[in-house]
Amino acid sequence: MHLPSEDLTFRKSSYSDRSDCVEVAGLPTGAVVRDTQNRDLGHLVFETSEWTALLDSVRK
Repeated sequence: MHLPSEDLTFRKSSYSDRSDCVEVAGLPTGAVVRDTQNRDLGHLVFETSEWTALLDSVRK
């Protein structure tokens, strides 16, 4: 799925630090993630179930 980045509202992840930064934009059907330092390289789209599984795994 391709989503134009200018149509998304990204926020810096609370898990990011100064050298390893990602930004997240919420979608009704999941989330979009991109590298803060390489925004022009695109983004990854996660369905709700995938995003929930990822968050659950990093919280453990």
